Amino acid sequence: MDLSQAQATFLDESRELLAQMEEILLRAETAALPTDELHALFRCAHTIKGSAGLFGLDAVVHFTHAVESVLDRMRNGELELSDALINLLLESQDHIASLVAAVAAELPPPEFEGAPLRARLEAFCATTPATPAALPATVAEGDPVVCSATEAAPALEVGGSVALGAEHWHLSLRFAPEVLRNGMDPLAFIHYLRTLGELVHVETIADTLPELAAGDPENCYLGFEIALRSTAPRAEIEAVFEFVQDSARIVLVPPAARVEEYLALIEALDEDPRRLGEILVTCGSVTARELEAALAAQHVQAEAPRVGELLVEHAGVPAQVVQAALGKQKAAEERRASETRSVKVPADRLDALIDQVGELVIAGAATQLQAQQAGSRALQETAANLLRLVEDVRDAALRLRMTPIGEVFNRFPRVVRDLARELGKDIELVIRGAEAELDKSMVEKIGDPLMHLVRNALDHGIESPERRAAAGKPARGRVELRAFHESGSIVIEVADDGGGLDARRILAKAVERGLVAADAVLSEAEIHRLVLAPGFSTAAELTSLSGRGVGMDVVKSSVDALRGTLDIHSAPGCGTTMRLCLPLTLAIIDGFQVGVAGATFILPLDAVVECIELPADAGAAGYLDLRGQVLPFLRLRALFALEGAPPPRQNVVVVRFGGRQAGIAVDHLLGECQAVIKPLGPLFERVAGIAGSTILGSGEVALILDVPQLVQRAIAHEGRDTGGAPRARFLAA
Repeated sequence: MDLSQAQATFLDESRELLAQMEEILLRAETAALPTDELHALFRCAHTIKGSAGLFGLDAVVHFTHAVESVLDRMRNGELELSDALINLLLESQDHIASLVAAVAAELPPPEFEGAPLRARLEAFCATTPATPAALPATVAEGDPVVCSATEAAPALEVGGSVALGAEHWHLSLRFAPEVLRNGMDPLAFIHYLRTLGELVHVETIADTLPELAAGDPENCYLGFEIALRSTAPRAEIEAVFEFVQDSARIVLVPPAARVEEYLALIEALDEDPRRLGEILVTCGSVTARELEAALAAQHVQAEAPRVGELLVEHAGVPAQVVQAALGKQKAAEERRASETRSVKVPADRLDALIDQVGELVIAGAATQLQAQQAGSRALQETAANLLRLVEDVRDAALRLRMTPIGEVFNRFPRVVRDLARELGKDIELVIRGAEAELDKSMVEKIGDPLMHLVRNALDHGIESPERRAAAGKPARGRVELRAFHESGSIVIEVADDGGGLDARRILAKAVERGLVAADAVLSEAEIHRLVLAPGFSTAAELTSLSGRGVGMDVVKSSVDALRGTLDIHSAPGCGTTMRLCLPLTLAIIDGFQVGVAGATFILPLDAVVECIELPADAGAAGYLDLRGQVLPFLRLRALFALEGAPPPRQNVVVVRFGGRQAGIAVDHLLGECQAVIKPLGPLFERVAGIAGSTILGSGEVALILDVPQLVQRAIAHEGRDTGGAPRARFLAA
């Protein structure tokens, strides 16, 4: 049987559970954990162990079992969650992650780290009885898991009866026909039950098995009635079947259950009651006499009180406790219902959908153009409706790929914690705007650049506690990760309250390495950007974090590849802010068409502020007076050396980026459009001011302008024309 698809699900869910474990453990360092989080921590380890057992991943099962034992003692109040234990559990979480990564890469498990960690874990359990029963070598050693759906035994509906049955659990299993096609093996779950106790009896139910000619070899037609002698709690037995949540009906009857629970079991199943009764007798769950008495009593009482009423009336349980339990049960049901509304879709399918929607956008624009040329009002209205629907489909498709930036931010609390301890610094990480969304492809690519920036802030930015105290600062340093949307882009900032960049030291190092001339005159912002040069480093000594000159140039090249910008703002003694500005998506944008010398260019609509007429007396100056404010601008015709005389009246499109405005002088304003971003070929991908290309409805190719680069160029051009300091030429990546 091919379990590759199920194993891929196991890997994804294991990563999510490991991230949840890390998040809970990091919270435990600053505040006491509530009981529900201790239970959640245990469930994470238990679920990973069980899932690994289903696939025979012995290394994961055995190590996670040791972690689970410690967590079980914690949730039972036998162990206190100390700093030492938190450190050990975080190290253990790292090792489980490395084991899971080895499974994903089809590599042997890294056992050299596991043995010392396991010995330390077992030391915490030394005062308790032996760890749970050893896993038999013949079994996949794991509790199946990951997603099960068990139906709890039906509610008690008849009161006042006596307990009956043997001292073992009775399990009634009915798997859906498609369970085999889903990659699940029912026998694997039954074998795994041996790790929880003794299988007293297993009865196979073949009542639904069709004739040989009518059967489907990929369907499961068998059910099972099982007698299990085990001291495991109900939750642990139910967890065995988590991986078949939507593909099975499972009923558990505990040892010495009341008669009503067996009656409810018989009524809940489709088989003949007498036949089921015989199976219960065969399993030893009830005797024949007890079964007959139960069936006879079934007709005596027509209506029975609810379980809650019985608890309040006979057991003395306070009504508010019952109500609280009902509320919790209802919340769990609502949570399960919400989970069923989510569907996991492979990323390649989403990419294919976006590509097809992009072609649909181009076809819609062509249809609208043809309708305009035909001059038919009815056809134009139809084309306009079609284009509106295409826009809705486009927006819906793009939203499918939008992911919160918190998916990346959430990995940094652990990074900051570990590196701060390694550096001997006390550093607090603050995350803001984790809910801001951007394209999933961007999320995957921005992780490494952010890692470099955070590590630099910890190592170079935040001073030692002694230096901070001498400067009158709090001993605890502060690093902030911020994200927010601005003008159709997402801005990500990494800020620290450290000592700031030392401009004199940076310039001296740049002169020493030949990056700038000794007599060059640079602005402070230009000096700060020198740190982006390949191999540049001011570290006095080589450490595990810095000194090799690798990092910031990688950040710059990565941001450039994403069509973004990186700005550096630093103040001596106050700290440094690294500001990344990235487009929200790399697929489809709303654009604004402009024409210059017969060529069509497109500006991202979100960056456009307004359009004004270019004053006749603007001349060659690089700035305009916009309602009393200086507006730097550049002429697109001159920038790209386009031939031909400009028209008598030109226009200026005012664009905004990074809190700064600039103007772009063009010949004609052609209106809004949808642009499917096509990558430029290797020959043109380095052309300044161009971010990509698109295909117009007419079939012509239009270039998409790079607004961040154009704004920076216009501001630099305005500085030269107004007598700003001369810019020195220096080597950049």
